[in-house]
Amino acid sequence: MKPKKSIIPVFIPHLGCPCRCVFCNQDSITSVKCSENGKSMPTPDEVAGIIERGVEVSGKGAEVAFYGGSFTAISMSLQRAYLEVAHKYVSDNLLSGIRVSTRPDAIDGDILSELRRFGVSTIELGAQSMEDKVLLLSRRGHTAADTVRASRLIRDMNFSLILQMMVGLPGETPDSPMYTAGQIADLQPEGVRIYPTAILKETELEEMWRRGEYSPLELSEAVNICTDLIVFFEERDIAVLRVGLNPSEDLDSEVLAGVYHPAFGDLCRSELVFRTTRRMLSDALDNEHGAHGRTAVFCVADSQRSLFVGQHRSNIRRLIEVFQLEGICICNKHRISATNYSVHKHNTNKVITTKSKVNIRDIINREQSLATNTENPADEQVCVELLGIF
Repeated sequence: MKPKKSIIPVFIPHLGCPCRCVFCNQDSITSVKCSENGKSMPTPDEVAGIIERGVEVSGKGAEVAFYGGSFTAISMSLQRAYLEVAHKYVSDNLLSGIRVSTRPDAIDGDILSELRRFGVSTIELGAQSMEDKVLLLSRRGHTAADTVRASRLIRDMNFSLILQMMVGLPGETPDSPMYTAGQIADLQPEGVRIYPTAILKETELEEMWRRGEYSPLELSEAVNICTDLIVFFEERDIAVLRVGLNPSEDLDSEVLAGVYHPAFGDLCRSELVFRTTRRMLSDALDNEHGAHGRTAVFCVADSQRSLFVGQHRSNIRRLIEVFQLEGICICNKHRISATNYSVHKHNTNKVITTKSKVNIRDIINREQSLATNTENPADEQVCVELLGIF
């Protein structure tokens, strides 16, 4: 999988959008208010300033990205004014490329030729759903066929393609997210962004929710769905660039209901690690015998420890409950150190740390571990290794 590039974002919320989607309030999401006819629209000089500051922080080689609106639907004169500024930094080798975010129905051959002339390398399309009923109820103003046509044209003209999808939109069924994911995968994007639906103030979705016409997903539902989607895309070598809205102080106060968590992506990655760990334990126990009164010992990469443990130690608690363990011990091979976790005797919802009852040095020095996992959910050779159950 390709490493992520540094992005210098330029927010142009709602610019070029011919309609307002029921869920959308880009002013809140980006903390920027913008109108093509208003004074708050970023000027080319302001765009240059954003790029300059971004290069100072990120160094050479980042991409500048125009986010928040439908870039190819704004006036051609404004597109050119922005692109001329950005292209200068590409020509001077300060930026590696330009990316724009837009709508599927705002793409054609002439538009793409113009983008190529200014050095645009990546186009992000807001597909959101591949079901026309869902798109209609969400007031998207385009069809799934528009996404297919635009995506193929973008790839045919050798741009990098990123597709965005949402989860929990009006009119969805339990099968909708995976159906959309399958249709998106068929379009062969280099990456995807996955956004569970949040209800923002001053949106039509807020009104639908208050009238009882829309029920949002629960956080736990969204985590399970999005974890399934991460697995689906990564098995097909499609990079998952983001899961969940980018948190900000302004957005914290704008979300009324629905799915929003400042570390939503980590919740999903933690669920993925839990599933992997549960499968390892199940395989080690032949899916038949519990581990009552025993301790499972894992070697966990330092960078993955928080994901392994889970928010509020939730993964530890679930594993102990499922396999009737006395505790779980997490160790580090290099430092010969360990942390032992167990459930509090008088409060089963509380996981505490205790002194380890197993000899970590002896376990680590064993020639073979009971089971190992070489899967790579987070780009390390071995993230989680089951050393044994004692």
